[in-house]
Amino acid sequence: MSRARLLIMVSTAALLAAVAACGQSDTKSDMPPLPASATAPVTFERDIHSWAQPAIARVNHVDLDLVADFTAKTLSGTATLDVTGEPGATQVILDIKNLEIRSVADDKGNPLQFALGAEDPIKGQALTVTVPAFEPGKVQKIVVTYSTRPDAAALQWLTPAQTAGGRQPFLFSQGQAILTRTWVPTQDSPGIRQTYSAKITVPEALTAVMSAEMLTPDGERAADGMHAYRFRMTNPVPPYLIALAVGDLKFASEGARVGVWTEPGRLDAAKAEFSEMGQLVDAAEALYGPYRWGRYDLLILPPSFPFGGMENPRLTFATPTVVAGDKSLVSLVAHELAHSWSGNLVTNATWADIWLNEGTTTYFENRIMEAVYGRDRALMLQVLGWNDLQSSLADMAPLDTRLHVDLDGRDPDDGLNDIPYEKGAAFLRTIERIVGRERFDAWLKGYFERNAFRPMTAGGFLVDIRANLVRGDSALERELQLDNWVYQPGLPSNAQAPVSTALTAVDTAADAFFADKGPASAIPWSGWSTQERQHFLAWRPEGAAATRPWLTNAQLADLETTLNLRAEGNAEVLFQWLQIAVAHRYQPAVPTLERFLTSQGRRKFVLPLYTSLWGQGDWGRPIATRVYATARPGYHPVTTGSVDNVVGVPAA
Repeated sequence: MSRARLLIMVSTAALLAAVAACGQSDTKSDMPPLPASATAPVTFERDIHSWAQPAIARVNHVDLDLVADFTAKTLSGTATLDVTGEPGATQVILDIKNLEIRSVADDKGNPLQFALGAEDPIKGQALTVTVPAFEPGKVQKIVVTYSTRPDAAALQWLTPAQTAGGRQPFLFSQGQAILTRTWVPTQDSPGIRQTYSAKITVPEALTAVMSAEMLTPDGERAADGMHAYRFRMTNPVPPYLIALAVGDLKFASEGARVGVWTEPGRLDAAKAEFSEMGQLVDAAEALYGPYRWGRYDLLILPPSFPFGGMENPRLTFATPTVVAGDKSLVSLVAHELAHSWSGNLVTNATWADIWLNEGTTTYFENRIMEAVYGRDRALMLQVLGWNDLQSSLADMAPLDTRLHVDLDGRDPDDGLNDIPYEKGAAFLRTIERIVGRERFDAWLKGYFERNAFRPMTAGGFLVDIRANLVRGDSALERELQLDNWVYQPGLPSNAQAPVSTALTAVDTAADAFFADKGPASAIPWSGWSTQERQHFLAWRPEGAAATRPWLTNAQLADLETTLNLRAEGNAEVLFQWLQIAVAHRYQPAVPTLERFLTSQGRRKFVLPLYTSLWGQGDWGRPIATRVYATARPGYHPVTTGSVDNVVGVPAA
């Protein structure tokens, strides 16, 4: 991809006007004022996944007025866009995909000419709007009247039967990476930050929540037995963070600025599981500066949510698979919270540098876990991540193991793997080890402050670290190998594997059992943490033997029975067991596998299991085809878009 840059100077007056326009009531915002960096000139990197030309005209603010129709499975209404442009420019280019555009007008109702470009299977269409010539510092409003389609890739409409309560339908959005354009007509690029506001009208029995300040917590009456909820986000965010959920939802507070939303029947369990959220926020702030988003709440979604969590500001969306009953999987919450700095505050300008979001966040997550739960647990998590990284490095094409990856002609979801997460985190741990934690923390805290509410590139990251940490020290520059980490495949020579003494003991137990030197009853399973259990089940023989079965049927039966794996409720542990079962074509585990694949749609679990089944040929493919035909209607499009490529779309 070309690394040429386009420079646009966003005037402070225009941005402040856009921010002011988002206010919908006299309610005082609970978010702190924007730092100076948010109104400084912005450099736009060319984004190959967007039609927008922000150097000519860019969206600063989006105001939504939408009605949710659960019968038609559509959102319909208007998106009013505040746009600034270069003087004399007469066109604004937006991103849309699979939207019904009904009209485009100015804020006085005067029609504006618009044209739809040719459809691209990845990017969708360009919506080009002709406007009066821009004047310096002047904001123009564009009102797009539109409707989503029932198959909008960002939206999942669930029937009551697909929810925990079983009484009301549910809707949620998932915008990352480039799916916001399937429900909001805007410039859908992470480098084009926008404030937003919204009025969402829903059936009276349902509650709407968004990744924004909730201005009307109890809603307000609307026509035809409907209820409306109003929201505002005064911090500029990348558009993939505009998020919506509608359902039978209840809230439980966990403190002055944290709490949990979920379906009523799951509220007590969620409240107990995440009772330490406030401690996580305090630990994060102690590390890298103030939390700038006001509240930090968690929304536990129905099981079809395709990710572990999504860092939507103020309201992390999370899978119910993290409610393990023992707080063993709260590292996911630490991860999404860390995104409030790395990703939401400082954002990858394009998806080629998603490691800037995910690698920094994975490092930050581990520091939060260490601060709250201790060094031993943090080290175990590091080792698990490192092992995942080694598997990815062995399986992937070398060029795809670079941090800055070429996604030209590819869906940006192709870049979501262990490389940006775990190689990125290993990169930062390497810098910390070489320069010392105190010095590293001072730099990273400053990095977040200097670049707050701004897009970032790999090149910009390297400029910042060289200017503010290396500071011309040529010996340190050579020792860090910064360019090798970012632009070269694999791991540089200064990478070091983390070591956990707790997991070393697990390795000893694994070697003994898998070498058939003792029964499963000798495994100290009951005294192990979730991370130790994951590590044990992830054990594989070294070298070529790892491609073949390594356990006997007697060992498999002993594991399943002695460790009670059929009844295992921890999704991470169960996933590891099912991977073993599929690799050995272990028929007694098939009912457990089918139940797991049909009860949740988290892509992290679903995609590898279908891939493993498919790789088992005449044994696994019939199972995969049969189960997927049943499970697919309950999966989110993000998940089906990946699994379809493995299994194929089942016949109707």
